[in-house]
Amino acid sequence: MTRWLLAPEAADNLDRLTEFLQETAPNMAVETVDLILDALGVLARHPRMGRPVRSGLRELVISCGRTGYLALYSHDEQADIALVLAIRHQREQDYH
Repeated sequence: MTRWLLAPEAADNLDRLTEFLQETAPNMAVETVDLILDALGVLARHPRMGRPVRSGLRELVISCGRTGYLALYSHDEQADIALVLAIRHQREQDYH
């Protein structure tokens, strides 16, 4: 089974998203973080699930109501690790 890890930048992104939700929709903050982490857990069984994007990276689409989140990750097949590099809301222009 593939291990998945959050890069420090992705952890920072998750903190930033959580802070935003705590300000704008506090009742959704914990639920949304749990949703994102559960979705990332799918990479343990299906590391190639995300759509291919640039330079061999993949992007996992995480649905949340009418919008959702995107997680940019790499999969090292030899080490069997999916490294989540960044997380953002679908409406954001690019990864931070």
